[in-house]
Amino acid sequence: MVAEYNMIEMMICAASRYLEDGKTVAVGTGAPCATAMLAQKTTAPHLIILFEAGGVAPAMPQMPISVGDSRTFFKGIMAAGMVEMMTTCCRGLVDYAFLGGAQIDRYGNINSTVIGDYYKPRVRFPGSGGANDFASLCWRTLIMTVQTKARFVEKVDFMTSPGYLSGPDAREKAGLPPGTGPYKIITDLAVLGFEEKTKNMMIESVHPGVDVEKVRQATSFKLIEPAFVNETPPPRETELRILRGEVDPLRLIIGRP
Repeated sequence: MVAEYNMIEMMICAASRYLEDGKTVAVGTGAPCATAMLAQKTTAPHLIILFEAGGVAPAMPQMPISVGDSRTFFKGIMAAGMVEMMTTCCRGLVDYAFLGGAQIDRYGNINSTVIGDYYKPRVRFPGSGGANDFASLCWRTLIMTVQTKARFVEKVDFMTSPGYLSGPDAREKAGLPPGTGPYKIITDLAVLGFEEKTKNMMIESVHPGVDVEKVRQATSFKLIEPAFVNETPPPRETELRILRGEVDPLRLIIGRP
């Protein structure tokens, strides 16, 4: 019997499988933090979680409510600060960054600053925080977001965090470290990646009950589609049990199935 789950749980479980044991990941609060905690409690027990405010490898008893929450330092190996965290990224010591955003384009550039004109925006968001540093300097960037045409746009209104900029070699020409950039985008519909040659966004798998046409209709630009698109494995019962019982028992992030 297949366990019941909602799309937030689907996204978190799918994303957690990309975090490898023994690697480092810089996360914010909310779903990215839940994803890292789940990975740590399942397939990556030696995953090192870093927080922008300075918490390094905490043993979080509960989900933190901000990157400076005391729980992001609880039993950690270091209580550093923002300067140390950004320096650690700059030195090439952080394998993964985990981000979200209001808009994302075909090259994985992220906007979390404004919708519309910068000086007279229709909507103003909190902005970068550490997201620009993470996307610029960590080796691989994971992105989690709901997929709609309003979010997946041809061109972002403002580039808060760089993806592959304008395409192949653009990051390197801009002075960003070679070999860095967006890796996977986990949405409520699919897992998306980037074609190696063109750096264009591509479909890698669709979630159970979702077809490729639905993914197309939720995107404002043409995605690269392989000849055969896999189905994302659904959440396992073990993953759901740990996610609901240990990671987010109050269901602040995952809600109800």
